[in-house]
Amino acid sequence: MIDLWPRLEPLLARVERPARYLDHEWGSTRKEGADFNYCMVYPDTYELGQPNQAVRILVNAVNATEHLAAERAFLPAVDLIDLMREEGVPMFSLESCAPLSEFDAIGITLPHELAATNVLEVLDLSGLPLRAVDRAQDDPIVLGGGPCVFNPEPYAPFFDAMLIGEGEESLPEALLCVRECRRAGATRQDILRSLAVLPGCYVPSLYRVRGEEEAQRAGSWVEPVEPGVPEHIEKRLFSGFSESSGWEPCIVPYTECVHDRLSVEVLRGCARGCRFCQAGMTYRPVRERSADNVVSSVLEGLADTGYDEVSLTSLSSTDHSQIADILTKLNHACDGKGVRISLPSQRLDSFGVDMAELVAGQKKGGLTFAPEAGTQRLRDVINKNVTEDDLFGAIDAAFKAGWRRCKLYFMIGLPTETDEDINKKAKALMAHGIVPISCCGEPLEVREAGKHVEFVVDQIKADTEDLEITDPSKYVIAYEPIWAIGTGKT
Repeated sequence: MIDLWPRLEPLLARVERPARYLDHEWGSTRKEGADFNYCMVYPDTYELGQPNQAVRILVNAVNATEHLAAERAFLPAVDLIDLMREEGVPMFSLESCAPLSEFDAIGITLPHELAATNVLEVLDLSGLPLRAVDRAQDDPIVLGGGPCVFNPEPYAPFFDAMLIGEGEESLPEALLCVRECRRAGATRQDILRSLAVLPGCYVPSLYRVRGEEEAQRAGSWVEPVEPGVPEHIEKRLFSGFSESSGWEPCIVPYTECVHDRLSVEVLRGCARGCRFCQAGMTYRPVRERSADNVVSSVLEGLADTGYDEVSLTSLSSTDHSQIADILTKLNHACDGKGVRISLPSQRLDSFGVDMAELVAGQKKGGLTFAPEAGTQRLRDVINKNVTEDDLFGAIDAAFKAGWRRCKLYFMIGLPTETDEDINKKAKALMAHGIVPISCCGEPLEVREAGKHVEFVVDQIKADTEDLEITDPSKYVIAYEPIWAIGTGKT
C-alpha cells in the first residue's frame, strides 16, 4: 500500500493539534505477514474516537485472527480536511498512513446519529463512491456497525453490509468471508451474497424496503429480493464475554483525549428497562466478569499503561453483583499509589454510605447521577425506578464520605412533560440548596407571530410559581429559544 506520510507531513505544521495524526503511540501495533488488510474507522476526530472501547476491542480481535491485519483511522479535523482536499491527499490510516481506498475492507462504527454525515465525509475524503451500488469490483467492502445499525435503513445506501450486535466474533468472521471470496475470484455481488448468510449480517442491496401499508400488513419493513437471503436478522452476542479478560491491550495517546484513562469493562447489558435507553435493550442479556478477572485486569492495565485513573465501565456498574468486593480489593491494591478508581454510571437506589466510601478510594473526583426526570410521575413514565429519597439519600451519603462535587443528569422534553413538572423539579433542588438553571424560549412560529414576549413570560411564571426567590443567584433563568437551536439564526 502507498505510504502517504511524505505528502501529509508538510501539512501538519499548518493545522491545530498535529499529534492527532501521528502513529507509533505507546501500545500501537502494525501486524506484519497478513494478506488481508482492514481499517477500523471512527467517524470523528482522534480525541473522541481513540478512547472508544469498541475501536480497541475490534482492532485487537482482528489482529488476533490469522491472515487478518487491522489499522485505525479517524476523521481529520476541518482544518486538515481542507488542506487535504487542496493538495489531493486522501483519507489515511494511522498505523501505515495508507489510503483507505487501498484496504481490502473498511469498517465504520456508528456511535450516534450525529455522526451520520461524518460517514459521508469519510467515504468522500477516501475517494470512494458514497453509495454502495456505485462502487467498483475492487473497491473495499464497506462495513457498518455500532449502536446505530440497530436502525440501519437511514444509513443503508452507503454500506455494503452492516453487522448487527456485538462484533468480537462477527467482525473477524465477516472479514475472513470476504478474504476467501476474494481469493476464489468472486464478484462483488457474490461476496455480498456470502456475507448475507452470516448470522447478524445485513446486506441492504439484497432487501427491498416495503411501503408503510405493506409493512404494516407484513409485520416488517424489508423483504429479501433473492432466495436464500434470511428474512430475519438476529443481533450477535459475544458469548464468551464473562470468561474473557477485562484487560484489552490499549494505546496511550500522545495527545489528550476526552477520556484519558484506563477503561475496564466490568459487565455488559442492563436489566433495568428504562424506556428511553437503547443500549439497555440492545446489549441484553446481562453478563458479568468475575471480581478476580476485573481486579487482575485493572492492575495489569495500570502497570502496562502508566495511567493513574481507571474507569470501571458498563451501563450500570453498581449493579455488578460483586462490585463491593471489586472496589475493596482495588482500594487495597492501589493504597498509597495515587490511583483514582471511578464508576461512570452509579445507580441512585444502590448508592449508600458504604458504596460512597468504597468508590472514594484514594482520590475523590466528582460523582455523576442520572435522575433523568424531576418528578416521580415523569420517572414512572420512562420507567426510571428511582425516587426522590434515593436521589438525596445518595447525595447525602456521598457528602458524608467526603465528596464535594456532584453532577446530576436530567432530560428535558420528555413525553407528557408539563410546566408543573419543571416547577416541581426546581422546588426539589432549591429545598436541598441546589441552584436550578431553568431554560425558557419560544418556537419559531410564536416568534414570527410577535407573541414571544408573553410566551416566555408565561413559561417563567409557570416554572417559578410558589417559589420563594429572594436571592437572584439562587435561581438562574437561561433564555434559549427553540428556533435558534442548531439553526444558525440569531
